[in-house]
Amino acid sequence: MTVADIILPLAVEGLLTYRIPDNSTTPLAEGLRVLVPLGKKKIVTGIIKQVRTMTNEEVEASGIEYKEIYCFLEDYPIVTPQQLRLWDWLSAYYMCSIGEVMRAALPTALKLESETQVLKNPDFIAETRMHQALEAILDLLPEGKPVSIDELARRRDVKSVATHVNTLLEMGAVTVQENVKERYTPKKKTVISLGVLPPADDTKASRLTPNQQQVLQTFLGMEKEKVEQAELLTASGCSQSVLNGLLQRGILVKTVEQVGVFAPADQPVGPAHPLTGEQEKAVAAIHQCWQKTPTVLLHGVTSSGKTEVYIHLIQEQLEQGKQVLYLVPEIALTTQLTNRLRAVFGSRLGVYHSRFSDRERVEIYKHILAADAYDVVIGVRSSLFLPFRNLGLIIVDEEHDASYKQQDPSPRYHARTTALMLASFFGAKTLLGTATPAIESYYNAQSGRYGLVEMMHRFAGLSLPSIHLLDLKKARKRKEITGHFSDPLVYHIREQLEAGKQVMLFQNHRGYNAYIECRECGYVPKCVNCDVSLTEHKAIAPNMPGRLVCHYCGYSIPTPIVCPQCGKDDLKDRGFGTERLEEEAQALFPEAKVARMDTDTTQTKHAHEKLIRRVEEHDVDILVGTQMITKGLHFKDVNLVAVMNADSVLNMPDFRAHERGYQLLEQVSGRAGRHEDIGHVIIQTADPTNPVYQFVKKHDYQAMYNSQLEQRKLFKYPPFHRLIRIALRHREASRLETAARTLCERLKLVFGSRCSDVIIPSVSRAQSMYVRELIIKIEATAPYAKAKEMIAAEIRYVSCQPNCKGISITPDVDPM
Repeated sequence: MTVADIILPLAVEGLLTYRIPDNSTTPLAEGLRVLVPLGKKKIVTGIIKQVRTMTNEEVEASGIEYKEIYCFLEDYPIVTPQQLRLWDWLSAYYMCSIGEVMRAALPTALKLESETQVLKNPDFIAETRMHQALEAILDLLPEGKPVSIDELARRRDVKSVATHVNTLLEMGAVTVQENVKERYTPKKKTVISLGVLPPADDTKASRLTPNQQQVLQTFLGMEKEKVEQAELLTASGCSQSVLNGLLQRGILVKTVEQVGVFAPADQPVGPAHPLTGEQEKAVAAIHQCWQKTPTVLLHGVTSSGKTEVYIHLIQEQLEQGKQVLYLVPEIALTTQLTNRLRAVFGSRLGVYHSRFSDRERVEIYKHILAADAYDVVIGVRSSLFLPFRNLGLIIVDEEHDASYKQQDPSPRYHARTTALMLASFFGAKTLLGTATPAIESYYNAQSGRYGLVEMMHRFAGLSLPSIHLLDLKKARKRKEITGHFSDPLVYHIREQLEAGKQVMLFQNHRGYNAYIECRECGYVPKCVNCDVSLTEHKAIAPNMPGRLVCHYCGYSIPTPIVCPQCGKDDLKDRGFGTERLEEEAQALFPEAKVARMDTDTTQTKHAHEKLIRRVEEHDVDILVGTQMITKGLHFKDVNLVAVMNADSVLNMPDFRAHERGYQLLEQVSGRAGRHEDIGHVIIQTADPTNPVYQFVKKHDYQAMYNSQLEQRKLFKYPPFHRLIRIALRHREASRLETAARTLCERLKLVFGSRCSDVIIPSVSRAQSMYVRELIIKIEATAPYAKAKEMIAAEIRYVSCQPNCKGISITPDVDPM
């Protein structure tokens, strides 16, 4: 009997084995996508990991009645051998199931699964009066037409629909069935081309009506081989019936074509810009380093021309017939980069990120599988899961960025680490680029594990921006502050605006106020599901009152006018976010056009592109934003950048706080003075003596690195120790405490002082789940895989204990 071991997108260990149908004609191979039964009724998508033959004796010995694969969804593998190797590695390294990796790796539309549909039994007669809720569900079911469980839940707006359906099923009032619906349908267009024109002397030609002649003349006047049907009808001003007459006579021909995500690039494709002397030296040094190690760290100050170096290295790979993956940490970065890369690589460039629809992501995924695959792909961390065939180079731009780390759900992978492993499967090279390297990356470069190439001068001889520290304490004492703008900052902004320049204002929090507080009784509105205060937002929607919103679960309430606890009208704003900053900037500079870039203003698909285009076209004078504006953006007329409250960046309870603070401030500083004039950066702080500000002021990465390295070594943090954080979650605090103490005690028996005591995190309850944590520090020289095996064994043991069942225990390897 031929069987297949199959990966299912479930958080369960191992693979499930299914029997290959005897009448199957599909060539068997690993990576094929199949539909298989799961449980009594469910149908899910799986990926074949291995095909093998079992003898009758082996089948009898197993005692298992193997279920049969329902069908093969394609006759070719959609997951390559290199992808399967990567899935195996991710599962082992990040301590999760391979099914969780599959769930993250494949576009949603490729993971078909059945949905339960409910059908009313027309012959059912209730013997007694049914419960009102059961009657309500029966009333929602039309005769002879099945309705999905999800649709019933939406109509009833309750969570107990499934329970009620089970009751109706036991009573015989309904039947249920499973239905698999295709999620991916290619977008298509109807195009018109020229058929056979009648001879000029053909009497039939005279039978063309004036409207038909108008359509035909319009088509010929467009001077195209193919014209979209809708475009032709609009241009001619005629109806579909007129066009149908020409189609019936064969004068015009209609065909249906699949529409690609990206139309062929209309813009002319030209050569890359010539390299400067320093850039040529950098390219030569990178090649020299690659001869010794496959990974190179390119440490180049902001605006040093790293992107042009990337473009020339990409060209070299394409000339060798290789593919290139260009990773960026944020979707916002892809807009300007895509335009720049497409000017050189044209339609050979593909883009991949989560703002694309399911259909678009599937189309890109399948296009990379095809023979005419993209040669260059630019995308965010999920691009690592695309089915490349011949990777030659992976570029990880802004390699220090925390966005490369997946937080939830599993696999909690880091794109930089994963990129190194993926490159090794292809024998490819990796280039890590940044102006502010992660301390671990720079340590690896200093110790010889990575090559190191540095570009310490800005392109075209431009100077690095000058940094000015502005003491907020003194400004407040002197009453030289309006809202959150100090008087010197207001002066410099006005000076820039009068000179026709643009300004960027950085604030690391979105919303209007961080929270509100009653000065009479101290009441602070908090989320009912999470242990956090609610953030005030004013611009939720036009003509709507402000709301208090939880940034963890989305819970919100209208902003109260009086204190809900004491009834006094004495609510005070605390902290501020980008929304308030935008409002204050507009009030201070009414003649300026102010815009905001944060999560709230960039939720729609093309919002990033539209906003960036507005800034480029000078339709924005002052851009207010969060971290989105700090990374990789290039605006030639931005000469002033202001950091409105730098202390909030540094005062986080995290061993990486000073490293991240330096990176953030240096990156946002790099947005200033990128064209001709010297850039200026004003950092508003209540603690100008903080050493991080002095490092930023001097653009001294090396000094920051040295100071942090001493602290890391002293307190056993990366790069000298590796970390594994274990998070335990449950709705009942008492059960959670018991499980956390049990696991902690067992891990301490194995790891001793390497395992922390039970930690109550700063957000101790999120989305109605209480949270406790353990941190294990393992020496960098210790066998990491063995340590993870021992941790996994203890987690399995504790999960099986009667008083710990139902506790969610999730390890996070190399947490950020």
